[in-house]
Amino acid sequence: MAFSGALTLTDLNDFLTPSQACIKPVEQVNEPQEIIEPGAATTEIVIDSRGSYYEVSANGVSTNASSKGTERKLQQAQISLNDCLACSGCITSAESVLITLQSHTEVLNFLDSNPPISTPGHKIPVLSIAPQSLASLAASLLSSSGSPVSLRQILRRVRAFSTRILGFEHVYDITFARHIALLEHTQEFFERKSGNGKLPMLASACPGWICYAEKAHSEMLPFIARTKSPQQVMGTLVKSWFGNRWGVQPDQIYHVSVMPCYDKKLEASRQDFYNDQYSTRDVDCVITTGELELMMRDKGWDLSQTVENEGIPDVDTEIPELLSHPGTSSGSYLHSLINSITASHTFPVDLTIKSIRTSDYEEFTLRARDTGEVLFKGAKCYGFRNLQNVVRKVGREAGVQVGRGAAGRLVGMRAKKRGGEDEKGYDYVEVMACPGGCVNGGGQLKPIAQAAGQKEDEEGFTRTWEESGVQMPVPGEDSAMQGAKWGNREWTKEVERVYWHDLPTPPPSPGRHDRDLETPFVCGDRLAAQVKMDLCHPTDGSLDGSWGSIMDEEAETRRRELFRTQYQAVESEVVGLAVKW
Repeated sequence: MAFSGALTLTDLNDFLTPSQACIKPVEQVNEPQEIIEPGAATTEIVIDSRGSYYEVSANGVSTNASSKGTERKLQQAQISLNDCLACSGCITSAESVLITLQSHTEVLNFLDSNPPISTPGHKIPVLSIAPQSLASLAASLLSSSGSPVSLRQILRRVRAFSTRILGFEHVYDITFARHIALLEHTQEFFERKSGNGKLPMLASACPGWICYAEKAHSEMLPFIARTKSPQQVMGTLVKSWFGNRWGVQPDQIYHVSVMPCYDKKLEASRQDFYNDQYSTRDVDCVITTGELELMMRDKGWDLSQTVENEGIPDVDTEIPELLSHPGTSSGSYLHSLINSITASHTFPVDLTIKSIRTSDYEEFTLRARDTGEVLFKGAKCYGFRNLQNVVRKVGREAGVQVGRGAAGRLVGMRAKKRGGEDEKGYDYVEVMACPGGCVNGGGQLKPIAQAAGQKEDEEGFTRTWEESGVQMPVPGEDSAMQGAKWGNREWTKEVERVYWHDLPTPPPSPGRHDRDLETPFVCGDRLAAQVKMDLCHPTDGSLDGSWGSIMDEEAETRRRELFRTQYQAVESEVVGLAVKW
């Protein structure tokens, strides 16, 4: 296999450095042992049938792990998430780290220790869940039972489990928070379009992409949208807006988020989302879809069992429920902009879609029907391979150098040689790190039953799953058993289909006047405007009640603090030439 000519040794730096020492100090607590024979080992390591490690005496005593008093169980190294974020050199993926403060065990420990209601120290436990997680649970249930279920039914069953078994007091889906994020996202795009920021604007909802950009492509940070992700907007709603309505302070609420992605744990732990005044985070803990399903199995909860009124919309809910935003299953950021731009023109427009390589990389062009003028050009880019191509394209169009060392210079020289491109560059790119988007996140349930019959992994290599440490289902037993294998394309399409439930995949984008007929969106727009007024406290009470209305300077500053964030370039101290491979 030949490497690309653009690859140089100094570019071999993905922050997964084999020999770099961790910055976290480890305390040595072993007592000095008597040395019987100079140079001989005084202990041995024994692994029992459950995979636990034991240190046993080697000075003539049996090393059988079952011998009481001669062995000491070794503890797994614990590295907190903040330890990892303080280091600039070892990780880009949250899956590579044992995150002690972002796990379902931490959630269970809190719920067990939370004082009773109406007693000092009690915190209101709140659970919010992403629609992609609901879709993964529904698809897994469909594959095991054959009975189709809607996202509303899954939400009702998750709510019943969380409130009756775990002890949560409130359970919401995050689609209303996503609605607010889309409104603010659109507002920011038009601000940039008018000259207050750089274009093209790149989506900011994917923490894997943000982490990658901060560490590997800091030149892209000015192009990334400042709007918070739906998870963090939900954190603002729960800790600030709901907290005010409930009459409690932010630190009196414990907010847990269920997400399809491990990197959401990293996002929630960013210092930007920490409230210094009340010493609390907007999202206290993030668990994945797989962790939620594990909690259900551990508690003996059968998700296939129906609950009362699970198919009836809840008209008394505090926020709109399961708002379906037409476009993509990863948030519909691109399509929301297309819809807003279409609605801003009085003349007819046409939308064309061009697939660059696969459905994970598509270009969307909006033209005036009469003149053919290009009004907007955007792209949907999923997966790191497509993402890197888009980064180079955006850098070439914006005139910034991307890449490092000789590779970056070589790309720049090639761009100069090509030159002469007179076609319109991108105005916006919806970026997601996972192939297939959020429905294929690393924290989603995997089709382990399908993987049992495959002899090759997703990269085409022959693999014996049992030898790789993956427990496979036994024929005739539970075929929906959860495993560690990454989802395949067929399974991703199935989750995508369940995500849109009774709608086409994806549903057609609404016209300029269609949205006014949808009561949930009218309710969502009205409540979003109320949220803005309640949290920003504008002095002008004569605003038109829409999210895009401009408030006074102090109120606009509060708005940016509540619904937008910022990014910092992370400088790596690792040099490719210094790594001991």
